[in-house]
Amino acid sequence: MKMATLKDKYRDEVVKQLKESGRYKNVLEIPRLVKIVVNMGVSTSADKDALKLVSEDLTRITGQKPVLTKARKSISNFKLRAGMPIGAKVTLRGDRMYEFLERMINAVLPRIRDFRGVPRKFDGAGNYTLGLKDQTIFPEIVPDHVKKAQGMDITIVTTAKTDEEALELLKQLGVPFASA
Repeated sequence: MKMATLKDKYRDEVVKQLKESGRYKNVLEIPRLVKIVVNMGVSTSADKDALKLVSEDLTRITGQKPVLTKARKSISNFKLRAGMPIGAKVTLRGDRMYEFLERMINAVLPRIRDFRGVPRKFDGAGNYTLGLKDQTIFPEIVPDHVKKAQGMDITIVTTAKTDEEALELLKQLGVPFASA
């Protein structure tokens, strides 16, 4: 027997509940997830091996090879030159996106110390970004092999037109938001 996934939950339950709320006349108006971008930045003053380690960690976490991000312009105060690698990112879509979000909701967020829910800060266009301080909360990362704790940003891009619609969508999907 196949287990119900987050994608099935969205298709079967969330769409139905949002349609019944009366805000949407057409099923295609109902907000949905577009992509999830996982981004890790690396200090330019760090050793050259740091970027390789960050890339390997991102590969383990997401199951997809990351793209190296490079500086667009030089900033002398940060000893940064245009074209220098400064981080890595992965864009997840489709089944991998839903699978990653499900793992994040059920396995990663409960592992955060003193977790009381994620903040309700949206960007004004219906997208949500969550910053994590340590990559070792992911079960795929072995804490003994991590040299330095590395933070990451996880951006969830939706088709919601307002922050309220995006909040409702993510709540229905099971994202544990902090009480207001």
